[in-house]
Amino acid sequence: MGVEGCTKCIKYMLFVFNFIFWLAGGVILGVALWLRHDPQTTGILYLEMEDKAAPSTFFIGIYILIAVGAVMMFVGFLGCYGAIQESQCLLGTFFTCLVILFACEVAAGIWGFVNKDKIAKDVKDFYYEAYQRYRSDPEKRRDKAKAVLKVFHETLHCCGTGVFANLRDVFLDDICPKDSAAVAGQDCYKKIEELFSGKLYLIGIAAIIVAVIMIFEMILSMVLCCGIRNSSVY
Repeated sequence: MGVEGCTKCIKYMLFVFNFIFWLAGGVILGVALWLRHDPQTTGILYLEMEDKAAPSTFFIGIYILIAVGAVMMFVGFLGCYGAIQESQCLLGTFFTCLVILFACEVAAGIWGFVNKDKIAKDVKDFYYEAYQRYRSDPEKRRDKAKAVLKVFHETLHCCGTGVFANLRDVFLDDICPKDSAAVAGQDCYKKIEELFSGKLYLIGIAAIIVAVIMIFEMILSMVLCCGIRNSSVY
């Protein structure tokens, strides 16, 4: 016997919210794949300098997002099917998955908040080490550091850092972008901060929206389960 009245309305509300949740999972998966293959981040984070590689903290967060997006799509489909079929078993499984996913999202949010400054700092340290090696190493050992600096400068449209961004350090003349007038005074440290803070801001907005949808779905699934149980009794 199917549910009636208010419970039936909740059934279709849960279906709609789950469909939105499924779409949100697809959007998060798409955004994560875009961030993973974005020329700006990949161009910088794939760099290597002798025995030192660029920090991978940012990519760890992206891989977590990819996994979350894929799981959200599966859970959203499970919720839609469970609501239409009025299956307590499927809805119970859906609710359990939601709780686990919500806990994982909170943990990932805490991890991201703790590491948000570390990501930019690690990349800045990598840039600074390349900069120091290029200035201090013998000319025959400069090639790798030079290649790293050129990628930073051309990708972020900057040149040098701190006082050297304004004074145009003579050591950087041959590795700065050709349109020197456009990048004059553009501090690479600031550009690195802008690059990662902008992307983390986008991820944060998506996480908050998803968290709100998940809370509504948990409430609706509990109410629907109670309604199905009551209707089966009568």
